[in-house]
Amino acid sequence: MSDDRSEPQAPIQLSDIAPESTPVHHSAVARLRNYFLTGLILVGPLYITINLTWWFINWVDDLMRPFIPVGLRAETYLPFKVPGYGVITALLALTLLGFLTANLVGRTLIEFGENLLNRMPIVRPIYKTMKQIFETLFSKSGSTFGKVALAEFPTGMWSVVFIASPPSSDIASRLPGDEYVSCFLPCTPNPTTGFFFYAPRAQVIELDITVEQAMTLIMSAGMAQPNGDGQKKLAALVENGRASRAASLPPTTAARQRADS
Repeated sequence: MSDDRSEPQAPIQLSDIAPESTPVHHSAVARLRNYFLTGLILVGPLYITINLTWWFINWVDDLMRPFIPVGLRAETYLPFKVPGYGVITALLALTLLGFLTANLVGRTLIEFGENLLNRMPIVRPIYKTMKQIFETLFSKSGSTFGKVALAEFPTGMWSVVFIASPPSSDIASRLPGDEYVSCFLPCTPNPTTGFFFYAPRAQVIELDITVEQAMTLIMSAGMAQPNGDGQKKLAALVENGRASRAASLPPTTAARQRADS
């Protein structure tokens, strides 16, 4: 006699409706690559900074060594060379020179030397230009690059520029329009060269970033963006791309890919 009672069915599990996604297992080569890149990012900038600093100290030491008497050199009494001895000597010498030029005798000597240089036809423009640049950079009352902006240069393209001091009255009177600003467009990756031009203030868009951040942006050719974490943004884009791709695949294909992984 047949049994009319049917066997109880197993309850439907949540995994049958929405199977759990298996975690992505990275290969050993990928992990080693990530470890190597992390170490390179940590050591690379430190190594370059130390080498540049060491090169600058040695360069100043070699430059100041002929001006230091043999009896005052550190290697005369020590069996090894003391790095930074020339840098300290240069700092003391420049400070003493600035102290001496603050009095009447020092100012008289400076004026005599400048008058002598102004009579030399080739040296005069170079000296006057360099003096004006140094006074602008290191003077407290001088105006340096204090703002970063976007300017349409060339036409149809926007470039990151530094806003310098406004044009003089002679130049401003000959420019068409109301108000102009002086703009310096540095080149990549060497920001010491670039283009200088005057642009209407109304056509210049000021940016809320510092000069250091703009220099980093220019020297890195846009790879180091200010006010943002590029690695986190890139990881979020990758995860969103994976999720959208998995959602667009048919259920059988998605289940096959999970089984293969």
